[in-house]
Amino acid sequence: MKMSLIIVCALSLAAASSVSAEAANGEKGAKIIVHEDVVYGRVQGAGLLCDVAYPEGKGPFPVILSVHGGRWFRESKSTHSAIKVRDWAAFGYVAVSIDYRLIGCSPAPACYQDVLCAIRWLHANPHKYPIDNKRIFLIGQSAGGHLVSLAATLGDGPFKRTGGWEDQPHDFRAMICVSSPYELTKLDWGSGWTPSSEEPVAARQLASPINHISAKMKPILILHSDDDKSVPIQQALDMVNALKKAKVQHRFVHYQNKGHISMTEDVIREARQFMTEQGAHLGAKK
Repeated sequence: MKMSLIIVCALSLAAASSVSAEAANGEKGAKIIVHEDVVYGRVQGAGLLCDVAYPEGKGPFPVILSVHGGRWFRESKSTHSAIKVRDWAAFGYVAVSIDYRLIGCSPAPACYQDVLCAIRWLHANPHKYPIDNKRIFLIGQSAGGHLVSLAATLGDGPFKRTGGWEDQPHDFRAMICVSSPYELTKLDWGSGWTPSSEEPVAARQLASPINHISAKMKPILILHSDDDKSVPIQQALDMVNALKKAKVQHRFVHYQNKGHISMTEDVIREARQFMTEQGAHLGAKK
């Protein structure tokens, strides 16, 4: 199987590729430009990779940045927990799906630092890609949803900026969290978040988005199901209650029997509607 994640412990970098394909919306002659294995950052000389797709045309276009799940130690930018960048490009977005350093190679918070690096990379490259950096949206499934919600609540926190683009901001417009945890100390696999030189419980408290909610938080869409066996529904219920108390703009899509939801058609529909409401297709830069 081709390895798509090249990180600190990797020995070589894959070359980026560019292809075009028919747009998924069926518009005759419409093209989607795709760049695979683009280096969005470097840590100790090794590349952090992403796939980028966008519709042919002038732009700029809104951006969706996808962060995959897998409990921080597995999966990649092209597995079921990530968006399909070609499909989202056909919806009119610059679609980006990232790999990040997995905890089996680089302990937390490396994965989180990589997500922040990817956001900065978007801000640094509005001329290389047709990016409207005023309309950046984040989407994450499971562990990926934890990372994007942490970006919205903690920001830099005490962590050093790594990967590059240190002078760029972490701004984005809104986020979508699918089957995601928000309080690591109440999650059985939260024990995976174990920085090498920190007290584990304190580190997990710091890395719990629910502990950093404020009224300044960006709008959030939460999707979760009662029968999720990986991330208990109570994680979402507690987060929603905290958002209400802080008067944060949010929407909660509460399912009964969807299990540990991935990037399904339901998720795509709800996410697109939410992003449109948050101005995804309005206010493009001149």
